Amino acid sequence: MSERRRLPRPPRSLRARLTAGLVVLLAAACLAVGATTVISLEHFLVGRLDQQLNASGGRFAASLEHGESPDADNRPDTRGQANGTFGARLLHGRVTQAAVVRDDAQAAVPLAEEDRRALAAVPVGGGSRTVRLGALERYRVTAVAGDDGDVMITGLPLRPVEDTVHRLEMVEALVFGAALAATAVAGTLWVRLSLRPLDRVATTAAEVTRMPLASGQVALPAPLPASDPGTEVGQVATALNRMLGHVGDALDRRHASEERLRQFAADAGHELRTPVAAVRAHAELALRYEGPLPPDVRHALERVQSEARRMSGLVDDLLLLARLDAGRPLAREPVDLTRLALDAVDDARAVAPGHRWLLDLPPEPVHVLGDSHRLHQVIANLLGNARTHTPAGTEVILAITLSPDGAQTRLTVTDNGPGIPPASQADIFDRFVRADHGRSRTAGGTGLGLAIVRAVTAAHGGTVQVTSRPGHTRFHLHLPSVPEPERPAGPTD
Repeated sequence: MSERRRLPRPPRSLRARLTAGLVVLLAAACLAVGATTVISLEHFLVGRLDQQLNASGGRFAASLEHGESPDADNRPDTRGQANGTFGARLLHGRVTQAAVVRDDAQAAVPLAEEDRRALAAVPVGGGSRTVRLGALERYRVTAVAGDDGDVMITGLPLRPVEDTVHRLEMVEALVFGAALAATAVAGTLWVRLSLRPLDRVATTAAEVTRMPLASGQVALPAPLPASDPGTEVGQVATALNRMLGHVGDALDRRHASEERLRQFAADAGHELRTPVAAVRAHAELALRYEGPLPPDVRHALERVQSEARRMSGLVDDLLLLARLDAGRPLAREPVDLTRLALDAVDDARAVAPGHRWLLDLPPEPVHVLGDSHRLHQVIANLLGNARTHTPAGTEVILAITLSPDGAQTRLTVTDNGPGIPPASQADIFDRFVRADHGRSRTAGGTGLGLAIVRAVTAAHGGTVQVTSRPGHTRFHLHLPSVPEPERPAGPTD
């Protein structure tokens, strides 16, 4: 089976559609004008032929009756007859003679039976009509009654009319074709010039879509130049400028709110660090009392110490996020990521022996540039997240791989636990967000672990994503690898 040819698609852009519409309308107008002039000219020229036929009075056809006479005075009368004039004499419906004028002389015309029937069908005194003669092509003929009961048919060729009409058609085709081509070029330039403000609108809108509007200070593009509000393009530009103004105000207020919240978190962290440390110290001091303590008092002091320790960790997390938000640089030194992975898995295995902790590491150590302590915290948070939200017996795999070109290091933490609800995956790296809203703060954590993972990873120039479904959850961490000259040298012999 042959493949079906695909129909050409109509132009999509407004510029192309306007230009195509202009050319199509002009082509339709040219076609209408051309058809009208051709038809009018043809009718005019045929009418002139009819007038010539009526003026001839059938003299040439009547003279054919004596064409066989040797008398010179009885020869066919070709005087004043145009070259190509046709004459025929019919008697009792049969053609007895037929001739055509050739250079002021007459020449007999051999007629086929079909031509004879066509001539016999011409009505007497019924005006002119067009017939096609096999030997002479198309003729305009008229029939008049003779004196002897015969019928005289006179005709003039339509070839001059057809040649004139065809010449006009060729001239119109050339003129209209050139006009369409010139209109297409000029229309394209004019439409492009007219829609230039709309191009600026599209460029500005596309620039806004590429901006990170989710957080941080955003510098929106400058407003579009003022356009005539009476035009559609001017109305679009004015509306876009107003929208950019509203969006800019909203982003400024959002950024100010974020800054106030971050400043509050930093201030709260600094203010809470001292009293939390004091509570923790007094609880430890009370537990060291040498005398006997009632069991419920000792339990209360242990709970105070535990909560103070947890609150101290929360304060440290808040201060870390505040420092990262402020753009304070982290340490930049080669870090053995495989060693951090080994230590983090050992710690996790000691805390949660009920889980199956597996490692998938390359044969050679993998190094990245960064802060060793913060990267260890990232890995520990990912493993802690898997430990907290999966039941005992869950398999957790920590894997490290290099990209084919060695420029990127990929660290993944995969578990076969119950998975993360789809509704929570979009904002799981936000602060104070927990996948399981039904958990208590004690069991479910503070909601800052994955926020720290994203913030520390971003500070190292990397990215982190999550994919999850029931039975399979994977966190993907991508970090730039250490360039080859900066890799630490191995031991020498």
